[in-house]
Amino acid sequence: MSTDTSNDGDDLEDRVANFLRRNFPQIQMHGGNAAIQDLDRETGEVSIQLGGACSGCGISPMTIQAIKSRMVKEIPEIETVHANTGEAAGHGGGGMSPSFPGESSDDDADSDEGPQAPF
Repeated sequence: MSTDTSNDGDDLEDRVANFLRRNFPQIQMHGGNAAIQDLDRETGEVSIQLGGACSGCGISPMTIQAIKSRMVKEIPEIETVHANTGEAAGHGGGGMSPSFPGESSDDDADSDEGPQAPF
């Protein structure tokens, strides 16, 4: 039924939003914000936009990595997380990129999580 599908979608969106609030309160405490840009329930993909103080923050790549690795573990319906700060959108080089090398191979992400963010 269509109402069940929309309720499930809303439930998933609520769980993703609650995950961000529960796991990353430091984002808001440091003047940043995290918002769901897109959520595709069929493919299990979610796009997260970090903004505010997250743009240009030196630890935003670690924050994004922590979001990606934790969200797929805690929310079974989510298979892929895309996250960015918007900083790299207009810049072709230089500086730290909030994207992840090997992003398409999810198997490597589990075995090599890299440095942990301080939260």
